[in-house]
Amino acid sequence: MSYVQEWKAFEVDVADGIAEVTLIGPGKGNAMGPDFWSELVPLFGALDTDKEVRAVVLTGSGKHFSFGLDLPAMAGDFGKVLAEDAKAGPRTDFHDTIKRMQAGINAVADCRKPVIAAVAGWCIGGGVDLITAADVRYASADAKFSVREVRVAIVADMGSLARLGSIVGDGHLRELAFTGKDIDATRAERIGLVNEVFDDAEAVLAGARAAAREIADLPPLVVQGTKTVLDHSRRAQVEDSLRYVAAWNAAFLPSEDLTEAISAVFEKRPPKFQGK
Repeated sequence: MSYVQEWKAFEVDVADGIAEVTLIGPGKGNAMGPDFWSELVPLFGALDTDKEVRAVVLTGSGKHFSFGLDLPAMAGDFGKVLAEDAKAGPRTDFHDTIKRMQAGINAVADCRKPVIAAVAGWCIGGGVDLITAADVRYASADAKFSVREVRVAIVADMGSLARLGSIVGDGHLRELAFTGKDIDATRAERIGLVNEVFDDAEAVLAGARAAAREIADLPPLVVQGTKTVLDHSRRAQVEDSLRYVAAWNAAFLPSEDLTEAISAVFEKRPPKFQGK
């Protein structure tokens, strides 16, 4: 299968049974703007159906995996629903936007080829959503993670709340989601968010490539079948959670606090939340 398409948010290299997908922005720190969300579904759909691909390595360009949602770039998608008189129409459109964005992360999770995430530097918000959709997560020693949405007045709706509990346990999920705190690679490994920590960005990518090579050398249909069976019991629960949070955010996400969070990003200042 050809990957000659000029992706705007990714670089894709396929060789010897392994696809390497690299986040390239265009936002700073590989922030997730419109291109990222529109390209995930066709990209991972192509990887899923390409018989030459047996494993996928997912990584970020530069010093960081991803700063998460590109709020300035995505502000237009929030604009109408944030209006004080937003009625059913804008809220329905916003609900559709959430579902389209969720479909991108779901495409990673639903890809039948095992996905191995190699994380260096910051992995924030949507970055955590993305790696929780991967099958295996490795980190460099300088990696830091944050389920940051609560700090920008958003209920995380792209999959962290649905998937992270089965990875790190309910208590750790609630602590991370309620506080939006940063954790380092050592803590991430201790709670099971990452499988292994490597010395640096070069080493973690090498580790991910080695794991992908090991998987790619095994019977491909059996590997894919194993992933399908492992995903079966939790798929319905994840889908139900995503449907619920999409409806919740379409109804309740618009707030003065969210407007304040977006304004604070543009004005480069700390937000002041009022609970309104």
